[in-house]
Amino acid sequence: MASQKLYAGAKLRELRTRLDLTQKDFAARLGVSLPYLNQMENNNRPVSTTVVLALASEFGLDVTELSAGDGERLVSDMREALADPVFQGKMPPLADIRLAASNAPGLARAFLDLHASYRQTHERLASLDEALGREDARAAPSPWEEVRDFFHYCDNYIDAVDRAAEHFARDAETPSATRAAALSALAENGVAVHFDATDTLRRYDAEAKVLHLSARATPETQTFQLLLQVALMSQNKLLEVTLDLARFTSDAARDIAKIGLANYFAGAALMPYRRFHRAAQDCRHDLEVLAGTFGASIEQVAHRLSTLQRPGAKGVPFFFVRVDRAGTITKRHSTTRLQFARFGGACPLWNVHRAFETPGRFLRQLAETPDGVRYISLARDISKPAGRFGAPVRRYAIALGCEVRHADQLVYADGLDLGRDGAFEPIGISCRICERKGCHQRAVPPLERQLKVDPDRRDVLPYRVE
Repeated sequence: MASQKLYAGAKLRELRTRLDLTQKDFAARLGVSLPYLNQMENNNRPVSTTVVLALASEFGLDVTELSAGDGERLVSDMREALADPVFQGKMPPLADIRLAASNAPGLARAFLDLHASYRQTHERLASLDEALGREDARAAPSPWEEVRDFFHYCDNYIDAVDRAAEHFARDAETPSATRAAALSALAENGVAVHFDATDTLRRYDAEAKVLHLSARATPETQTFQLLLQVALMSQNKLLEVTLDLARFTSDAARDIAKIGLANYFAGAALMPYRRFHRAAQDCRHDLEVLAGTFGASIEQVAHRLSTLQRPGAKGVPFFFVRVDRAGTITKRHSTTRLQFARFGGACPLWNVHRAFETPGRFLRQLAETPDGVRYISLARDISKPAGRFGAPVRRYAIALGCEVRHADQLVYADGLDLGRDGAFEPIGISCRICERKGCHQRAVPPLERQLKVDPDRRDVLPYRVE
């Protein structure tokens, strides 16, 4: 098989500019003619082996920098953006996209930033769904909402905190070793840990320097709370700097965000990025296998999978959501094109609601949103008992999913008929912004569609959407 030709015009121009060389001088040092260099810089000719060797010997360039990895990722991101329904299916030829990515990477990235901004604006407009039903529609967002948006628009990935957690757990190869590392870190700070027969998960007595944890909590919950306390004590400077950069509008939002960042550190230390990412790929994202390997709960594993967005080492782009029994979304995040109603409940046709009916089981669903994007979704109920008779049991359901094009990387896709159109169930974001006309579960009319009411006819709905 013929080897793939290497086009690296942008890299050559970048190197020449960095070295402050003219094209004539650069060509002379590479041992090529000026026209040949010009053609390579404009991707009209591939970079030859002779030029690659000259770049290494003359300039000490790591030739792996010339690889097409970044360019291919850029091409992939552009194709994904151009698949957005806003472009009405007018996908440019792949050759044109590759040309833009290789010859004008700066412009390509600006296009991606613009598209990302459009998607964010679109998602913000979706909040009108809830705003129309709230008396405080014109009020500023609550501190809780402000923090939720902070994590959402960071793609739920905080690089500095994630890397600090990974460094903390660098020598901890097992769940017990991670727990021991947390206990050791607290001991170094003079903190004693007491396990009490109480329903309170964690209580820190700063004056006595005693951390009280519930002996009734599960081992994974105890370890998580130990790591959270480590974050608050050993990583306080890092958390404060991150909060400074976020520029929250209130002290309450900053306080909530600090706990969120400490929680993030705990999850990232329990499931260190590179090791967890590798394990997820090896077991094809089997949540139960990952939970056993890292001593984490199913919910912790699902949430961690939605944070694997480290540049250069991204995981499958997942959405993650948790709902209560009333259907209210209590946690949400999406690195996919799927967006959630910012307030209130999720689409009733989504399998996350059926998870309460089948406790202890994973439910699989193939779904399609009104924009034509198809997903595979996994749902399961999550019970959180207090550990004693008579204590209330908190029940939630979680959903984890991705676009169906990534289905081969999920063990949960095995046996599903991905090629049959009828296998995909129609779901939406919320009734007010969903334009499906014939949905039998519609609760309220869509905002931007005309209705027709016929007193002589009654179908599933008392009106027709025009």
